[in-house]
Amino acid sequence: MSGVSFLAVVREVQVPLIAVLLIGGCAAKARQAFGTHHESGPTAMFPPRLRRPAVIALCATELMLGVALLATADRAGAGVPAFAVRAATALLFGTAAAALNELRTRKPDTGCGCFGDLSRTPVSWRVIARAALLCAAAVASINVAPLSMPDSSRQAWLTLVAAAAELAVLAALSPEIGQVMTRLSHAEPCELREVPVGRTLSTLYASAAWRRCQRFLVATAPVDVWREGCWRFAVFPGVLASRRVDVVFAVHLTGRGAPVRVGMLDTGTAFATSWNASFPNPLQIYNRV
Repeated sequence: MSGVSFLAVVREVQVPLIAVLLIGGCAAKARQAFGTHHESGPTAMFPPRLRRPAVIALCATELMLGVALLATADRAGAGVPAFAVRAATALLFGTAAAALNELRTRKPDTGCGCFGDLSRTPVSWRVIARAALLCAAAVASINVAPLSMPDSSRQAWLTLVAAAAELAVLAALSPEIGQVMTRLSHAEPCELREVPVGRTLSTLYASAAWRRCQRFLVATAPVDVWREGCWRFAVFPGVLASRRVDVVFAVHLTGRGAPVRVGMLDTGTAFATSWNASFPNPLQIYNRV
Protein backbone atom coordinates (compact mmCIF):
# COMPACT_ATOMS: atom_id res chain seq x y z
CA MET A 1 0.00 0.00 0.00
CA SER A 2 2.99 2.32 -0.39
CA GLY A 3 1.19 3.94 -3.33
CA VAL A 4 -1.99 4.65 -1.41
CA SER A 5 -3.69 7.93 -2.36
CA PHE A 6 -4.38 10.78 0.03
CA LEU A 7 -8.13 10.47 -0.65
CA ALA A 8 -8.06 6.81 0.40
CA VAL A 9 -6.28 7.75 3.63
CA VAL A 10 -8.84 10.50 4.32
CA ARG A 11 -11.64 7.95 4.00
CA GLU A 12 -9.88 5.53 6.33
CA VAL A 13 -9.36 8.01 9.17
CA GLN A 14 -13.08 8.82 9.30
CA VAL A 15 -13.97 5.66 11.20
CA PRO A 16 -11.77 6.20 14.29
CA LEU A 17 -12.34 9.96 14.31
CA ILE A 18 -16.13 9.67 14.19
CA ALA A 19 -16.07 6.88 16.78
CA VAL A 20 -14.08 9.04 19.22
CA LEU A 21 -16.41 12.01 18.66
CA LEU A 22 -19.50 9.88 19.26
CA ILE A 23 -18.15 8.34 22.46
CA GLY A 24 -16.89 11.73 23.65
CA GLY A 25 -20.26 13.34 22.91
CA CYS A 26 -22.03 10.62 24.87
CA ALA A 27 -19.69 11.08 27.83
CA ALA A 28 -20.26 14.85 27.78
CA LYS A 29 -24.04 14.33 27.68
CA ALA A 30 -24.08 11.79 30.54
CA ARG A 31 -24.68 14.39 33.26
CA GLN A 32 -27.40 16.04 31.19
CA ALA A 33 -29.00 12.68 30.38
CA PHE A 34 -29.36 11.62 34.01
CA GLY A 35 -29.91 15.08 35.47
CA THR A 36 -33.14 16.98 35.95
CA HIS A 37 -33.06 19.70 33.32
CA HIS A 38 -32.82 19.01 29.58
CA GLU A 39 -33.10 22.46 28.05
CA SER A 40 -30.42 22.26 25.35
CA GLY A 41 -30.20 20.42 22.07
CA PRO A 42 -32.96 19.29 19.69
CA THR A 43 -34.60 17.39 22.57
CA ALA A 44 -35.62 20.81 23.94
CA MET A 45 -38.34 20.80 21.26
CA PHE A 46 -39.90 17.70 22.84
CA PRO A 47 -42.68 17.92 25.44
CA PRO A 48 -41.11 18.24 28.93
CA ARG A 49 -42.06 14.70 29.98
CA LEU A 50 -40.26 13.23 26.94
CA ARG A 51 -37.04 15.25 27.13
CA ARG A 52 -35.20 13.06 29.59
CA PRO A 53 -35.99 9.78 27.72
CA ALA A 54 -34.98 11.46 24.46
CA VAL A 55 -31.61 12.62 25.85
CA ILE A 56 -30.92 9.17 27.31
CA ALA A 57 -31.85 7.51 24.00
CA LEU A 58 -29.60 9.89 22.05
CA CYS A 59 -26.70 9.33 24.46
CA ALA A 60 -27.11 5.54 24.25
CA THR A 61 -27.30 5.68 20.44
CA GLU A 62 -24.07 7.66 20.21
CA LEU A 63 -22.29 5.26 22.54
CA MET A 64 -23.49 2.16 20.67
CA LEU A 65 -22.58 3.57 17.27
CA GLY A 66 -19.16 4.70 18.49
CA VAL A 67 -18.35 1.29 19.92
CA ALA A 68 -19.80 -0.46 16.86
CA LEU A 69 -17.65 1.65 14.51
CA LEU A 70 -14.53 0.51 16.33
CA ALA A 71 -15.72 -3.09 16.56
CA THR A 72 -16.38 -3.31 12.80
CA ALA A 73 -13.27 -1.43 11.70
CA ASP A 74 -11.08 -4.49 11.16
CA ARG A 75 -11.56 -7.62 9.06
CA ALA A 76 -13.69 -9.31 11.73
CA GLY A 77 -16.44 -6.74 11.23
CA ALA A 78 -16.10 -6.11 7.50
CA GLY A 79 -18.99 -6.53 5.11
CA VAL A 80 -22.64 -6.03 6.02
CA PRO A 81 -22.08 -5.17 9.73
CA ALA A 82 -19.61 -2.39 8.89
CA PHE A 83 -21.88 -1.07 6.13
CA ALA A 84 -24.91 -1.01 8.43
CA VAL A 85 -23.10 0.78 11.26
CA ARG A 86 -21.57 3.43 9.01
CA ALA A 87 -24.86 4.03 7.20
CA ALA A 88 -26.64 4.40 10.55
CA THR A 89 -23.98 6.88 11.66
CA ALA A 90 -24.47 8.93 8.50
CA LEU A 91 -28.22 8.90 9.12
CA LEU A 92 -27.68 10.09 12.71
CA PHE A 93 -25.57 13.08 11.67
CA GLY A 94 -27.87 13.92 8.75
CA THR A 95 -30.85 13.92 11.08
CA ALA A 96 -28.87 16.00 13.58
CA ALA A 97 -28.11 18.65 10.95
CA ALA A 98 -31.79 18.93 10.02
CA ALA A 99 -32.85 19.00 13.69
CA LEU A 100 -30.30 21.70 14.56
CA ASN A 101 -31.52 23.84 11.67
CA GLU A 102 -35.08 23.48 12.98
CA LEU A 103 -33.91 24.26 16.53
CA ARG A 104 -32.19 27.42 15.32
CA THR A 105 -35.48 28.56 13.80
CA ARG A 106 -37.84 27.61 16.63
CA LYS A 107 -35.59 28.22 19.66
CA PRO A 108 -32.76 30.54 18.58
CA ASP A 109 -31.46 30.98 22.14
CA THR A 110 -31.01 27.25 22.81
CA GLY A 111 -27.63 25.51 22.55
CA CYS A 112 -27.09 22.41 20.45
CA GLY A 113 -26.29 20.20 23.47
CA CYS A 114 -23.81 18.24 21.33
CA PHE A 115 -21.26 18.09 24.14
CA GLY A 116 -23.44 18.62 27.19
CA ASP A 117 -22.80 21.76 29.24
CA LEU A 118 -20.09 22.91 26.82
CA SER A 119 -22.68 23.37 24.04
CA ARG A 120 -24.93 26.04 25.55
CA THR A 121 -24.20 28.81 23.04
CA PRO A 122 -27.06 29.37 20.55
CA VAL A 123 -27.01 27.16 17.48
CA SER A 124 -25.16 28.83 14.59
CA TRP A 125 -24.36 27.88 11.02
CA ARG A 126 -21.03 26.51 12.25
CA VAL A 127 -22.70 23.85 14.37
CA ILE A 128 -25.04 22.86 11.53
CA ALA A 129 -22.09 22.73 9.11
CA ARG A 130 -20.20 20.50 11.56
CA ALA A 131 -23.07 18.01 11.67
CA ALA A 132 -23.30 18.07 7.85
CA LEU A 133 -19.54 17.54 7.57
CA LEU A 134 -19.67 14.55 9.92
CA CYS A 135 -22.57 13.15 7.90
CA ALA A 136 -20.47 13.41 4.74
CA ALA A 137 -17.51 11.84 6.56
CA ALA A 138 -19.66 8.90 7.64
CA VAL A 139 -20.89 8.44 4.06
CA ALA A 140 -17.28 8.53 2.82
CA SER A 141 -16.35 5.75 5.28
CA ILE A 142 -18.88 3.33 3.77
CA ASN A 143 -17.24 0.43 1.89
CA VAL A 144 -13.78 1.45 3.09
CA ALA A 145 -11.51 -1.59 3.41
CA PRO A 146 -10.82 -2.95 6.91
CA LEU A 147 -8.38 -0.72 8.76
CA SER A 148 -4.82 -1.76 9.45
CA MET A 149 -1.62 -0.18 10.68
CA PRO A 150 0.26 1.92 8.08
CA ASP A 151 2.78 -0.24 6.25
CA SER A 152 5.04 2.62 5.18
CA SER A 153 6.29 5.92 6.53
CA ARG A 154 4.52 7.75 3.69
CA GLN A 155 1.17 6.26 4.61
CA ALA A 156 1.77 7.08 8.29
CA TRP A 157 2.50 10.72 7.46
CA LEU A 158 -0.53 10.94 5.18
CA THR A 159 -2.69 9.55 8.00
CA LEU A 160 -1.36 12.12 10.48
CA VAL A 161 -1.86 14.98 8.01
CA ALA A 162 -5.40 13.90 7.14
CA ALA A 163 -6.38 13.50 10.81
CA ALA A 164 -4.82 16.84 11.80
CA ALA A 165 -6.49 18.68 8.92
CA GLU A 166 -9.92 17.31 9.74
CA LEU A 167 -9.52 18.02 13.44
CA ALA A 168 -8.56 21.60 12.60
CA VAL A 169 -11.69 22.02 10.48
CA LEU A 170 -13.88 20.51 13.22
CA ALA A 171 -12.26 22.78 15.82
CA ALA A 172 -13.02 25.83 13.66
CA LEU A 173 -16.67 24.74 13.50
CA SER A 174 -16.92 24.00 17.25
CA PRO A 175 -17.93 26.84 19.62
CA GLU A 176 -17.19 24.43 22.48
CA ILE A 177 -13.47 25.10 22.00
CA GLY A 178 -13.98 28.67 23.17
CA GLN A 179 -15.91 27.45 26.20
CA VAL A 180 -13.12 25.07 27.14
CA MET A 181 -10.47 27.77 26.77
CA THR A 182 -12.50 30.15 28.92
CA ARG A 183 -12.88 27.57 31.66
CA LEU A 184 -9.20 26.67 31.58
CA SER A 185 -8.02 30.28 31.65
CA HIS A 186 -10.15 31.27 34.68
CA ALA A 187 -9.98 34.78 33.27
CA GLU A 188 -13.03 35.98 35.18
CA PRO A 189 -13.50 35.83 38.95
CA CYS A 190 -16.54 33.89 40.06
CA GLU A 191 -18.30 37.15 41.03
CA LEU A 192 -18.35 38.16 37.35
CA ARG A 193 -18.68 34.76 35.72
CA GLU A 194 -21.95 34.13 33.89
CA VAL A 195 -23.51 30.90 35.12
CA PRO A 196 -26.95 29.86 33.76
CA VAL A 197 -29.62 29.27 36.36
CA GLY A 198 -30.30 25.85 34.84
CA ARG A 199 -26.72 24.76 35.50
CA THR A 200 -26.97 25.92 39.11
CA LEU A 201 -30.20 23.98 39.61
CA SER A 202 -28.64 20.88 38.06
CA THR A 203 -25.80 21.14 40.59
CA LEU A 204 -28.33 21.59 43.38
CA TYR A 205 -30.47 18.61 42.37
CA ALA A 206 -27.39 16.38 42.32
CA SER A 207 -26.22 17.45 45.80
CA ALA A 208 -26.49 15.65 49.13
CA ALA A 209 -28.18 18.71 50.66
CA TRP A 210 -31.02 18.41 48.14
CA ARG A 211 -31.49 14.69 48.81
CA ARG A 212 -31.49 15.33 52.54
CA CYS A 213 -34.17 18.02 52.41
CA GLN A 214 -36.25 16.91 49.42
CA ARG A 215 -38.79 15.15 51.64
CA PHE A 216 -39.73 18.50 53.20
CA LEU A 217 -40.46 20.22 49.88
CA VAL A 218 -43.91 20.67 48.36
CA ALA A 219 -42.52 21.73 44.94
CA THR A 220 -39.34 20.99 43.02
CA ALA A 221 -39.32 24.35 41.22
CA PRO A 222 -37.96 27.38 43.09
CA VAL A 223 -40.28 30.27 43.92
CA ASP A 224 -37.39 32.72 44.00
CA VAL A 225 -33.79 32.73 42.74
CA TRP A 226 -31.16 35.39 43.24
CA ARG A 227 -27.41 35.79 43.21
CA GLU A 228 -25.00 37.26 45.74
CA GLY A 229 -21.41 37.31 44.50
CA CYS A 230 -20.22 33.72 44.07
CA TRP A 231 -23.40 32.22 45.54
CA ARG A 232 -26.80 31.66 43.98
CA PHE A 233 -29.78 31.24 46.30
CA ALA A 234 -32.97 29.32 45.50
CA VAL A 235 -36.09 29.28 47.68
CA PHE A 236 -38.49 26.33 47.72
CA PRO A 237 -41.78 26.03 49.62
CA GLY A 238 -41.87 23.24 52.17
CA VAL A 239 -43.57 21.75 55.21
CA LEU A 240 -41.79 20.82 58.46
CA ALA A 241 -43.68 19.55 61.53
CA SER A 242 -46.98 20.65 59.94
CA ARG A 243 -45.72 24.22 59.53
CA ARG A 244 -45.03 26.06 56.31
CA VAL A 245 -41.36 26.82 55.77
CA ASP A 246 -39.13 28.30 53.09
CA VAL A 247 -36.23 26.02 52.30
CA VAL A 248 -33.33 28.14 51.05
CA PHE A 249 -30.43 26.54 49.20
CA ALA A 250 -27.17 28.34 48.49
CA VAL A 251 -25.06 26.95 45.63
CA HIS A 252 -21.51 28.14 45.06
CA LEU A 253 -20.87 29.03 41.42
CA THR A 254 -17.74 26.94 40.94
CA GLY A 255 -19.26 24.26 38.73
CA ARG A 256 -19.27 20.51 39.29
CA GLY A 257 -18.86 19.47 42.92
CA ALA A 258 -19.63 22.99 44.17
CA PRO A 259 -20.53 23.30 47.86
CA VAL A 260 -24.24 23.56 48.64
CA ARG A 261 -25.67 24.95 51.89
CA VAL A 262 -29.27 24.87 53.06
CA GLY A 263 -31.40 26.51 55.73
CA MET A 264 -35.10 26.63 56.65
CA LEU A 265 -37.09 29.72 57.50
CA ASP A 266 -40.47 29.30 59.19
CA THR A 267 -43.04 31.52 57.50
CA GLY A 268 -45.25 31.55 60.62
CA THR A 269 -45.11 34.69 62.80
CA ALA A 270 -43.98 33.08 66.06
CA PHE A 271 -41.10 31.06 64.64
CA ALA A 272 -40.05 33.80 62.24
CA THR A 273 -39.55 36.17 65.18
CA SER A 274 -37.23 33.79 67.00
CA TRP A 275 -35.36 33.05 63.77
CA ASN A 276 -34.76 36.69 62.98
CA ALA A 277 -33.62 37.30 66.54
CA SER A 278 -31.01 34.59 66.20
CA PHE A 279 -29.96 35.43 62.65
CA PRO A 280 -30.53 39.10 61.81
CA ASN A 281 -29.19 38.61 58.27
CA PRO A 282 -31.37 36.11 56.34
CA LEU A 283 -28.42 35.40 54.03
CA GLN A 284 -26.66 33.69 56.91
CA ILE A 285 -29.08 30.75 56.92
CA TYR A 286 -27.04 28.77 54.43
CA ASN A 287 -24.33 28.35 57.06
CA ARG A 288 -26.64 26.79 59.65
CA VAL A 289 -27.67 23.39 58.21
